[in-house]
Amino acid sequence: MEENIITVTVIDREGVAHKLEAPTDMNMNMMELCKSYELPVKGTCGGMAMCASCQMYIENDKVTLERNEDEQLMLDEAWNVEDNSRLGCQIHLANEMDGLIVRLAPEVDDEDDW
Repeated sequence: MEENIITVTVIDREGVAHKLEAPTDMNMNMMELCKSYELPVKGTCGGMAMCASCQMYIENDKVTLERNEDEQLMLDEAWNVEDNSRLGCQIHLANEMDGLIVRLAPEVDDEDDW
């Protein structure tokens, strides 16, 4: 495998696993990667940690569960938050994440649930 390409598995909301090739030399995050593969991640705020529409659950130890302050504040107000929740826009792809497995959080209908 190329040095700057890792494999990431994204489990969609129907339970289907998608193995994605992810470049680590383009400053991409998980939200952008999912959107580039047309997976159902909205990223409404454009990656500013202000909407939680890219929330995902970390399913293995390839990325830290530590959150920055902005991410924690958003998750404090979001729906369906679990201990392993992260915002995809705050997970920047890196070579050490090869083999990362994430599961998309349930979609929240903004008008009905907020």
